[in-house]
Amino acid sequence: MDLAAARKWMVDGQLRPNKVTDPRIISAMLDLPRHRFVPADMAARAYADADAPLGQGRVLLQPMMMARLLQLAEIRSGEPALLVGAGTGYGAAVMARMGARVTALEESPTLLAVAREVLGEVALTPGQVQLQEGALVKGAPAGAPYEVIVIQGEVRTIPDGLSEQLAEGGRLVAVRRLPDQVGIAVIGRRVGGVFSVVPAFDCATTPLPGFDGDRGFTF
Repeated sequence: MDLAAARKWMVDGQLRPNKVTDPRIISAMLDLPRHRFVPADMAARAYADADAPLGQGRVLLQPMMMARLLQLAEIRSGEPALLVGAGTGYGAAVMARMGARVTALEESPTLLAVAREVLGEVALTPGQVQLQEGALVKGAPAGAPYEVIVIQGEVRTIPDGLSEQLAEGGRLVAVRRLPDQVGIAVIGRRVGGVFSVVPAFDCATTPLPGFDGDRGFTF
């Protein structure tokens, strides 16, 4: 398999036709070895237009969805960012290539071990991605406030404790899906101490564990 050609096809066939225009995202996804962030037997599916299974009921978001979510977040160079549900680290690597200083939160030790190995192989600025193990639903309050929070998976609610880790003027991007409704990407902002969200585009993926409770912001 010509991996460079597969990445180019992914960008030209999936990202560009779906309004992904941020050159930092295009460059990162052309360069990063996405196939290294999935199990070896899934490598051939890494560049397909679909979520790639990671095991334990988790997935690597399909390329187009990940790119559009990160573009929606409007990441600026040097910003502190929190990635919730980091999985094997691909999203954190893309965010770092966009210039963010990333805290990558994951609760699965198995997925974190893969992230540590693979992130060590890609050309990132030392210290630009900090991997942290912990419950996804609780966020990473020690590093707050964050200018950007990206929830990498589908949720029903955003816990108040997580949205409160967002800085004034910051952005939170998530995929929301309520029972009997279609999934939708949303962007939340904290303005004047008040957190509110607006819909962006339809999408759906695998739910993250712990985000189906009845406490938190339910859109």
